[in-house]
Amino acid sequence: MKKTILILISLAVVLSVLGGCGDNRRAAARDTDGRISVITTNFPPFDFVRVIAGDRVNLSMLLPPGSESHSFEPSPRDIINIQNSDVFIYIGGETDAWVGRLLRSMDTDAMNILAMLEVVEALEEEIVEGMEAPHRHHDDHHDDHHDDDDDDDDHHHDEIVLDEHVWTSPKNAVLLVRAITELLCELDAANAYFFRQNAAAYIEELRELDAAFEELVAAARRRTIVFGDRFPFRYFAYDYGLEYFAAFPGCSTETEPSAATVAFLINKIRAERIPVVFHIELSNERMADTISGETGARKLLLHGAHNITRNDFNAGLSYLRIMRGNLANLREALY
Repeated sequence: MKKTILILISLAVVLSVLGGCGDNRRAAARDTDGRISVITTNFPPFDFVRVIAGDRVNLSMLLPPGSESHSFEPSPRDIINIQNSDVFIYIGGETDAWVGRLLRSMDTDAMNILAMLEVVEALEEEIVEGMEAPHRHHDDHHDDHHDDDDDDDDHHHDEIVLDEHVWTSPKNAVLLVRAITELLCELDAANAYFFRQNAAAYIEELRELDAAFEELVAAARRRTIVFGDRFPFRYFAYDYGLEYFAAFPGCSTETEPSAATVAFLINKIRAERIPVVFHIELSNERMADTISGETGARKLLLHGAHNITRNDFNAGLSYLRIMRGNLANLREALY
């Protein structure tokens, strides 16, 4: 409730400032340097656009590097920038449910909006053995009874929740890159050849990465991985035939597991002699530390790429480098 009220207050302020002039502001921005403006909510689509378009678009990312995506709230400036963008790319899942409410309050006729969950075959978030079911908090639970327009975005207890981490599988990354490329080419025909050439080269690298994961798993001694953390790799595990155990599903906001959950993961590692316990990026790592200390399993990072640190962002860390690092660490766990 509090988060939604803040967003709606910000939106009211923004709309009064814009005064219905979004289209004029967007045209003025494009007249300055001739480049289309692209805004993404998080890192993977930001990096995809960066590779495809280079400096031929004005590109920005809403989620500040190093910040937690599940608690992100857009500022009034963010809302203005979204309204004035030519292309807006977001996930389309529970984490950014605020986007749906925001877009319904805007004039989006001149915007081109891409939800990544609509590009791929979406999978349900699942609760595997030993995993703690998330306690979901719905900001607008009470307001939903009075506003039917919010029904599509708010998840009730009996609704299916889709896993939003679609980019964690290189197979899906190929689909996302293709969709983004087509959208950019439609809007900027003068640079279409440049975009397509870059995308083709990038897709070839993604396919090589995909083949490397396929080969790694096919030749592995085991196909089970354990996370002392959230698990944002539902699509990855599905595409490469991996079994997994973790404390929480990928979109959970929980960080402190029960003793029973930790004991289950410890016993699983001991019983199957699993050599590695994984944690994800920007995690406090305490759970993985405990499991590692009790079992002797090596603690390693499997990076979900949802966001990266400020230092990594400034250093130009890419999706490909992240996934190649995951390839090396996954080898340690499966061999």
